[in-house]
Amino acid sequence: MTTRFAVTLFLLVLLGGIQAELWLGKGSVARVVELRAEVKTLQARNETARLRNEQLGAEVRDLQEGLEMVEEKARAELGMVKPDEIYVRIDPRGTAAN
Repeated sequence: MTTRFAVTLFLLVLLGGIQAELWLGKGSVARVVELRAEVKTLQARNETARLRNEQLGAEVRDLQEGLEMVEEKARAELGMVKPDEIYVRIDPRGTAAN
């Protein structure tokens, strides 16, 4: 009878230890709930940052394309050149010497 009692007592202590770890330990239910809430917060922050990055990327692309367009217009319509460039204009009508 004492052996049964010892085995039962050992199993109850083991079960208590497992339950204590489940409810109070490192991987407890409360910790899992806390971590899930933290993950949701971080995902919301990441989404906000992603949207901001997309907006900034669009602004950069607009500025780059805008500057290229301005430079192209300045070169074509105003004949502007960069330093150390030589501007050559060819008359499309051609000039025939008669």
